[in-house]
Amino acid sequence: DGLVVSERVKSNDIDVKIPESELEAEEKGAEEERPRESDSSILDVSSDYPRDKHISIQRHLADLEKLADLREDERKPCPLCPEEKFKACYSHKLHRHVQNLHWKVSVEFEGYRMCICHLSCRPVKPNLVGDQTLSKMGAHYHCIICSATIVRRTDMIGHVNRHVNKGETESRFITVRAPKSSYKVVKESATDVQVLPNHSTPQKTDSYFNPKMKLNRQLIFCALAVLAGERKPIECLDAFGATGIMGLQWAKHLRSSVKVTINDCNENSVTMIKENCHLNKMKVKLNIREEDDEIVGNGEENSDTIEVTKMDANVVMHLRSFDFIHLDPFGTSVNYLDSAFRNVRNLGIVSLTSTDISSLYAKAQHVALRHYGCNIVRTEYYKELAARTVIAAVTRAAARCNKGIEVLLAVALEHSVLVVVRVLRGPTPADDSAKKVRYLIHCQWCEERVFQKEGNMVEENPYQQLPCDCHGSMPGKTAVLLGPLWSGALFNTGFLRRMLLEAVQYGLDEAQPLLKTLVCEAECTTLKHFSTHSPGDENKQEECGVYIRTPNTSAESCLVHGKRKSQEVLRGTAKRQRAEHSAEHPPFYYNIHRHSIKGMNMPKLNKFLNYLSEAGYRVSRTHFDPMGVRTSAPLAQFKAVLMKYSAPTYVGTQAEGPVHLPGEIQVGEEVPAAAAIKVEEAELSDDDKFGVTAAMFTQSYPTHCAAD
Repeated sequence: DGLVVSERVKSNDIDVKIPESELEAEEKGAEEERPRESDSSILDVSSDYPRDKHISIQRHLADLEKLADLREDERKPCPLCPEEKFKACYSHKLHRHVQNLHWKVSVEFEGYRMCICHLSCRPVKPNLVGDQTLSKMGAHYHCIICSATIVRRTDMIGHVNRHVNKGETESRFITVRAPKSSYKVVKESATDVQVLPNHSTPQKTDSYFNPKMKLNRQLIFCALAVLAGERKPIECLDAFGATGIMGLQWAKHLRSSVKVTINDCNENSVTMIKENCHLNKMKVKLNIREEDDEIVGNGEENSDTIEVTKMDANVVMHLRSFDFIHLDPFGTSVNYLDSAFRNVRNLGIVSLTSTDISSLYAKAQHVALRHYGCNIVRTEYYKELAARTVIAAVTRAAARCNKGIEVLLAVALEHSVLVVVRVLRGPTPADDSAKKVRYLIHCQWCEERVFQKEGNMVEENPYQQLPCDCHGSMPGKTAVLLGPLWSGALFNTGFLRRMLLEAVQYGLDEAQPLLKTLVCEAECTTLKHFSTHSPGDENKQEECGVYIRTPNTSAESCLVHGKRKSQEVLRGTAKRQRAEHSAEHPPFYYNIHRHSIKGMNMPKLNKFLNYLSEAGYRVSRTHFDPMGVRTSAPLAQFKAVLMKYSAPTYVGTQAEGPVHLPGEIQVGEEVPAAAAIKVEEAELSDDDKFGVTAAMFTQSYPTHCAAD
């Protein structure tokens, strides 16, 4: 009949269970009062009866009306409202009350309705005294899964959804994993993983999987593949496994070159990682002391073993040493840097993905100051500023462990910042790296910027270090001090070229265009001068000459020349490496739209790069900004070249007159190398035709267009 078969009566603060047979034998005079007592006592159902549910949770409206025991000749109270809130009434009025005030505002879940309840099962804040407390009982919902009471309907819906996302669909605190039918299999780079339906919602699921981070995972895989080519086997750690997709890709493609450890502190995530390992025909090693968990399959496929651990990321990095560590927590990764650099091996690689872009991109500056100890503001080069902020924190963490770093890669994407560094043991590399952490002087008027000079002496006017003269022509303070930031190079050209070769070898199509852009940006050259094949092998050996010890690889490539010849080649490549290292790419970039001239049409970006290159400056595009230009030219020369090759914009209704395009100009005659460009005055014969005064054209119109 929808009623609960047992009830509880409180006597002297002790819960006593009374059978139903004894309740039926009570006096007939108390028959009307018994439902009211049972309604208030039934709310506190013991966990010993997991199948019992609160009376406000019913399947049909008729079941709720049965609780009210509607009779036309008697007044009945509402089973979900106290008598002080809703007095007893006849059936027709009680029916409307139950239907409109309880059933229509219910929350549905798997065929059940969680109706709103007004009984005194939720504690009331002691802001009211006396009889007003009973009359102001708060309405609430009872969760069908747990014992929680929720006030708002929207909050109740979100509460139930969180239970579903965690796989908690059984009643009475029973936490079970979601059924197999609710899993979704996602395939990426020939690797299958099982995820929950809400896999793209962080902090609300145990199987967080973001398809937008595919490019990030491919870049990390290429970096690991390069390290695996230097020494074998290497021990690598995915400290935040989630679904285990990254570690599975490492083990599946690199095979015996790597020993993969996937860690996560969540038990459900660890269970899912083990299932995904079996799905990809991998053996699972739970811990060092435990035996292997074998599966049925081919012997060749079962030879690959993945170790799965369940502990805090700081703990696992303190306990063991690794050659490759990847950190990808939700938010900032500064809490794990000290542990990562404590036991990482010499010449190993630490990669970290920071997703706290609100603080890194200067939207929450106080958070950046709290996490990274860095003062930043929103600038036109904010993405590179974010990358240098993260590297500065990495440098300080490595220096505390007497280790230095060499930045191999720094990429700022839409949702994350990826930094890959090589670890160099010893106090000398630590000191050299720490010296590259400096403050940045940024002009807020023209956005010119320069790193503060080394030294401990306090300058009277640090604005004089800026190439611009805004501090003299503008009132007040024109510049701010940002940092401390990493002032060294963001890329290693040889390492990026080898990453590109690995991306081509494993067919990672999404990473190849970005890696080509990064190589051009590291060399500060345009894409048309980029060569994919010829410099690849040479740079592969150049990388071995300084920091990377790969004697087997170099011996094989130089075997035909003999032992003495191979040593000479290594010495030569080391010299070339030092020469290339001295000419690193210029820091930061300029946005061509930010510095465009009002009333002028800018040239195409690729043509503008050619103009700057012909003027004698190093120039390249940047992945940080699609309209950004990385160049060694000062901002004044950048603006001068931009204005020289910009055509005027006509606002009048007449058709535009003939204007020489920038492609028809002899650029070499007009733009002197590394010198200021001055626009000469000229007279135009068609001033009246376009309704524009000659004074405007003498200031902004180039001399080579005056003939028209």
